[in-house]
Order: sequence, then structure tokens, then C-alpha cells
Amino acid sequence: MDSEAARELITRSHRAVLATRRADGGTQMSPVLAAVDDAGRVCISTRETAMKTAHLRREPYAALCALSEGFFGDWAQVEGPVEIVELPDAMDLLVDYFRRVSGEHPDWADYRAAMQAERRVLLRLTVERAGPQRAG
Repeated sequence: MDSEAARELITRSHRAVLATRRADGGTQMSPVLAAVDDAGRVCISTRETAMKTAHLRREPYAALCALSEGFFGDWAQVEGPVEIVELPDAMDLLVDYFRRVSGEHPDWADYRAAMQAERRVLLRLTVERAGPQRAG
């Protein structure tokens, strides 16, 4: 699977597991919803206080395993450097992320207030590698 096919799967399904590295070298994994922005980066909304955010501040690189809706079936792994976009710069990006994952929100003012209250950030992973390259 190449990078474009992996992005297509993420655009269709959104379900994924994000892997970051703990300070002790271990792996921390989190179930997330992912989207792909117009630049082809994989985007994830999370809290500024989340452990994955702390791990990515220390080591801004992650892997993501994207899964099909039915779990068994198509899947893809992408990995690359991650940028953390904080509020207030993240607000319009978080709105775009929500639209890509869930469609229109019934009350955008309420959504924006919740993003502020939850101290949300947007993670943007630039895809450098994708796979699997073969079945087996």
C-alpha cells in the first residue's frame, strides 16, 4: 500500500490507533479518529494535556495504524513527523477536522467553546512511510 492508498483509507474510515514513544522508550497507543487535510497530512484532535501530546512534544514522530470500518479488512500504517498546532491557531483547523470526520456541527459556537474549554490541539502527521507493502 502506498501513501495515497493509505490516505484514502483514512479519509473513508477515520478509525485508527496512534503510537507515540514514552520517555522510557516504550510505546504508548491511543485509539483516535483521523482525517486527511488538503495537504495530505493526517490530522488528529486531542487535548493539550493528553499523554500523547506530551510524548510528541519530546519526540515529534509517530506511527498510525488505520483500520477499516469492519475492523478486519483493509488497514494501513503511516508514520512520520508530527506538528502540534495549539489554540488559538488550531481553532479553524479543528473545525475543518470535525467536518472531515463528522460533517456539520449543529452549533459551531458551542463546538468552539468546547474546544477552548478542553484545551484542544491538532496533531498533523506528515506521511513519510506507508505500508504494508505486501500481504503475507
